[in-house]
Amino acid sequence: MDRIFGAGGPLAPAVGSFKPRQSQTEMAKAIADAIGNQATLIAEAGTGTGKTFAYLVPALLWGGKTIISTGTKNLQDQLFSRDIPNVRQALRAPVSVALLKGRANYVCHYNLERTLQNGRLTSRDDVGHLREISRFIKMSNSGDKAELAKVPETASVWNLVTSTRENCVGQECQYYQDCFVMKARREAQQADVVVVNHHLFFADVALKEGGMAELLPAANTIVFDEAHQLPEVATLFFGTTVSTSQVLELCRDVLAEGLAHARGGPDWAKVVMVVEKAARDLRLTFPEGGTRLSLPQIPPSSDFFPALEKLKEELEGMVDVLEENAERAETLEQCRVRAVELLESFKDWKQAPVKKDPKEKDYSQFAGADAVLWVEAFSSSLQLHKTPLSIAPIFAGQRAGTPRSWIFTSATLAVKSDFKHFTSQMGMTGEPARTWPSPFNYQEQGILYVPTGLPEPNTMGYTDAVVDMALPVIEAAGGRTFFLCTTIRAVNRVAERLREEFAARGLAFPLFVQGERGRTELLDSFRNAGNAVLVGSQSFWEGVDVRGEALSLVIIDKLPFAPPDDPVLAARIEVMEKKGMNGFVHHTLPEAIINLKQGAGRLIRDVDDRGVLMLCDPRVISKPYGRRIWQSLPPFRRTRVQADVIEFFNQPKPDA
Repeated sequence: MDRIFGAGGPLAPAVGSFKPRQSQTEMAKAIADAIGNQATLIAEAGTGTGKTFAYLVPALLWGGKTIISTGTKNLQDQLFSRDIPNVRQALRAPVSVALLKGRANYVCHYNLERTLQNGRLTSRDDVGHLREISRFIKMSNSGDKAELAKVPETASVWNLVTSTRENCVGQECQYYQDCFVMKARREAQQADVVVVNHHLFFADVALKEGGMAELLPAANTIVFDEAHQLPEVATLFFGTTVSTSQVLELCRDVLAEGLAHARGGPDWAKVVMVVEKAARDLRLTFPEGGTRLSLPQIPPSSDFFPALEKLKEELEGMVDVLEENAERAETLEQCRVRAVELLESFKDWKQAPVKKDPKEKDYSQFAGADAVLWVEAFSSSLQLHKTPLSIAPIFAGQRAGTPRSWIFTSATLAVKSDFKHFTSQMGMTGEPARTWPSPFNYQEQGILYVPTGLPEPNTMGYTDAVVDMALPVIEAAGGRTFFLCTTIRAVNRVAERLREEFAARGLAFPLFVQGERGRTELLDSFRNAGNAVLVGSQSFWEGVDVRGEALSLVIIDKLPFAPPDDPVLAARIEVMEKKGMNGFVHHTLPEAIINLKQGAGRLIRDVDDRGVLMLCDPRVISKPYGRRIWQSLPPFRRTRVQADVIEFFNQPKPDA
C-alpha cells in the first residue's frame, strides 16, 4: 500500500490531481485487512482523505466479486465512468466492471412501442422527447436514460417508456432478448465489480426482485460509500407503502387491457369507475398539504376508516372480475396480481381500538410493536405507510450467513468520534470502527461564525432575522454562498428576501433557488457564475462538491432537527423511552449532528479552499447540548464577531 499510494507509485501518473496522503494509505491498509479476513469495518474519513481510492485499490486487488453501493446515481456514474477506470488503469488490474441501476432507469422496448402506438401524450415537449428516446434506443448499448442528456430526467414521458416490477411482462415479452434491464443484470452477474446505489441494493434485497438477490450470494466484498444514508434508505425499503395513486394507475391499466382483450366481457368502465371513486373518496378524508398522522392519531370518528373499508370492498370486486377474465391475456393476469397485492397491503390497516385515555400515546398496536402505521396526504394522493421501528434486526439478518467482508464508509458516521448511533441503527454493535481525520488545515482555512443577537428559531420572523444578519457577510464574501435551509418554506422566504435586498442594494449576485431548475443545472450555473448565491434545502446539504473560490461561505439557518410531529420519529422515541433511554439524546441529537456535519462539509473541499461556516442557530451556544454539536464539526477557528468575518474575506489569499 505504501508503494501504491506513495509519491512514486502508480496512482500519481494515472490521476493528475493525486497527492499522497498518510491518512489515505492507512485507511486503505485497514480496508485491505478487513477484505483479507472477511471482516466488517466501519470507516469514517474526513473530507479530503481520498476515501474512494482508499477502498477501490484493495477492492480491485483483493476483493474477489465486489459490490460497491453509493448514495446517489450521480456518484454511481462518477465511480463507473471516472474513478474505477483510473484506478484500474493505474494498477493494471484485469477486472471487469458493470453498472446496475433500478429498472426505472432503462428504456423498455415494450412500453416505448405501446406509447408510440397509443399516442397518450399530453404536451408538445413529450412528443419531442419521445422522438429523441426512439432515436436513442437504436444507438444505445445500455438504454440508460442518464446517457440521453436531451431529455430531462424529470420529464413525465419517462414513466411511459420505462417498466415497473408490476407492469413488466418478463419472459413473455417479445423483446426479452433485447431487454436493457436483463442485459444490465447479465453483465452484473459476470462482472468482478458491480456498482449499484443504496436504493437499488435495498429495494432488490427487500423484494428479492432479481438483481441483488442473485448478485449477493456470489459477492466476497460489499462496500457502502456514503454509508450514513443507509438507515434511512433501508427503513424506506423494509417498510411498505400503498397509495391511492397506485389504485388509479391499476384502474387505467385494467380499463385499457380489458377493452383490448376482453371487450365482450364485463362492463370494464363500470368495474373501474367504482374503484376509482372509492380511491378518490379515501384521499378526500384528509385536507390537502402536509398531513402526516400515525394510526392512533386518526380520530376514531374520522371518515378515513369507512372510506378505507369501502375501497377494500370495491377492490375485492375488481379482483373477482379479473380472476374470471385473467386467462384471456397475460396482461390481464398481471393486473389481477397487482390488484391482489394492493388489497393485501390495505388489509394491514384496521381501525385501532379506542384507548381509555384519549391523551395517552400508544404505538404498541403495530404488527407486534415492530412497525408504525401512518398516513401522508398529498394534493392528489394519499399514501399509507408501514415503517419498521428499527432496521437493526432485519439488516443483521441480511449480513448473517455467507462469510464476506462488509465495508461502511462516509465522512459522517460518528458523533464526536462515537459510532454508537450508527452501529445501533444498523445492528452492528461491537464491530470495529475507525476515524481518519481530514488532512485540511481547518484552523487556517476557515472560520465557524455563530452570530449574536438572533432570536430563538421558533420565533415569528426568525428567517427574516437570519437574512438581515447574513446580508453583510454575503456582500463581504462577494456572493459565492450556499444558503442552506431546513425547510422549503424557509428556502422560499430567504429567496424572496434576497431578491428584494440584492435589487435595493445594487448587488449583482446571480441568485439560484432549489426547485426553479434541476439540481445538476443549478450547480453548473453556480460554479460557472463565480459570484452566485444558491438557496437550497436538504438535497444540497450533501453529495455536492464545489471546489475553489466559487463557494466561500456556507450559511445554515437552523440546526437540522427532524420535525417533532414526524410519526415514525415519535414512535421510535416512545419505544426508546420505554427502555429508559432519552429519545432526544440518543436519537434526535445524533441525527441532527450527522446531518449538520454533511452541510458543513460543503465548505472546504480542497487544500487551497478558504471560507466561513455561518451557523445561525443560537441554540449551539445557549443549550447544554450545543458543545457536543460544535465539537463534532471540523476544528475551524471560532468567532461570534461579524467584523472578524468581514476581515477574513478582506484578507488577501495566502499565496496572493
